[in-house]
Amino acid sequence: MPEPHQPEGAIAATGMGGAMDLAASEATSLDKTPGGPDGGGPSAPARSLWSDAWRDLRRNPIFIVSGLVILFLVVISLWPSLIASGNPLDCDLANAQKGSAPGHPFGYNEQGCDVYTRVVYGTRISVTVGVCATLGVAVIGSVLGGLAGFFGGAWDAVLSRITDIFFAIPVVLGGLVLLSVVTSSTVWPVIGFMVLLGWPQISRIARGSVITAKQNDYVQAARALGASNSRMLLRHITPNAIAPVIVVATIALGTYIALEATLSYLGVGLKPPTVSWGIDISAASQYIRNAPHMLLWPAGALAITVLAFIMLGDAVRDALDPKLR
Repeated sequence: MPEPHQPEGAIAATGMGGAMDLAASEATSLDKTPGGPDGGGPSAPARSLWSDAWRDLRRNPIFIVSGLVILFLVVISLWPSLIASGNPLDCDLANAQKGSAPGHPFGYNEQGCDVYTRVVYGTRISVTVGVCATLGVAVIGSVLGGLAGFFGGAWDAVLSRITDIFFAIPVVLGGLVLLSVVTSSTVWPVIGFMVLLGWPQISRIARGSVITAKQNDYVQAARALGASNSRMLLRHITPNAIAPVIVVATIALGTYIALEATLSYLGVGLKPPTVSWGIDISAASQYIRNAPHMLLWPAGALAITVLAFIMLGDAVRDALDPKLR
């Protein structure tokens, strides 16, 4: 009697191996079907952490508002003449401490300089100090902390003790001591001081993030396959450990701008004739009763700038932290 006809590839005719082949072919065919595995439409491509974060950021009003404010600050710091046609160092003592006037909406300071022009040109210094200090802190702290977390041992122990020493130094007191002997009126001594005392925080964040990332299965698999240390660090660990560093650095940028203003207010940061919000706030503090506009406008610009960067950092943190989803 002839054998019953079995369809090609059927499980009964092929045994276990045929069953496995059929399962694989069915899975492939499901992926290729227009309806996808669940029949509800084409299967969506896998999204990474960064694509998910960008999607969340675009829907976050806090990110949009803070991003627009920061974009405006960057534009006027690069091209202040777009909205301020005067010279911040052009002063007339006959206008000293006068209030708002046509063409001078913010009034004049104690030397007869236009407050509006000085506020606009002061943006460049604040943004430059904040961005350069943040980049220096992020690069040095990430490299040192990442290497300590990856290799461990004596390198990790030494770096941990060094960071403890820097954490014990009060920032403002350290600035008063270190910057009081500097005679340069440029921004670089202030930036160097911020990098010197700011890298330990980023270093500790990067160290913990790398220690967590290197314990993941994909890193262990790469190590078992013979991947070099440099390849594991650059290809597998860094992309998955950099998110906390970005969040902390973004929030710290606003604090560095405030720190520059504080040091300039105390007389050890930037020095005249540099145009800085901190310098103007320091000079106007003794005239707050007679001419409050001299203090309120630069202080308001400083507060808005710091708040914008802190809000941006909070939005980035919420987008990059999976636990907050």
